[in-house]
Amino acid sequence: MWIKQQQLEGDFVILEPLNERHIDGLALAVQDGEAWKIWFANVPHFDDITDYVVTAMKNARAGNIAYAVRCKTTNKIVGTTRYYNVDSQNKRAMLGYTWYCNSVCRTAINTECKYLLLKNLFEIYQANAVEFRTHFFNQASKNAIERLGAKQDGILRNHQIMKDGSLRDTVVYSIIASEWLAVKCNLQDKLKR
Repeated sequence: MWIKQQQLEGDFVILEPLNERHIDGLALAVQDGEAWKIWFANVPHFDDITDYVVTAMKNARAGNIAYAVRCKTTNKIVGTTRYYNVDSQNKRAMLGYTWYCNSVCRTAINTECKYLLLKNLFEIYQANAVEFRTHFFNQASKNAIERLGAKQDGILRNHQIMKDGSLRDTVVYSIIASEWLAVKCNLQDKLKR
């Protein structure tokens, strides 16, 4: 595996490799805001968290590392995020499957999670590029990705069939290795404020 399963820690969060011990915390977190009701989001219902975690753990054996996000001030699990579609040959990975309980949205949590994940990829694993994807109608996600410093690469039209049968246009963003220093400075500045 190109990316090792390891804990990542910052000032606000601890990213813990996802396992069965996180099921109850994630089930509570997802109920804060009921994000599974958002039609364009792929957030699991609290009844489906066990399957979600088991599938993520299975995918981790193939190098797609999922994390539970622990808030350091409360010691509670507040969401999840992961590396997926990891391509070791081309030194690329995607960041996504990210969701948080409503009470930590618009805090430093997401900024620091992405900072830790990006820093790990670019500085430890010498990634060439990191990609983000989101639904065309998920404006909050697009705004968050753009605030990180990612640039839009394009839109994959009719890219996926959603649970409700609608077709998803997927907006693709990336950060490439030569942009990392500027992105890093930007994220560090945001975290100071």
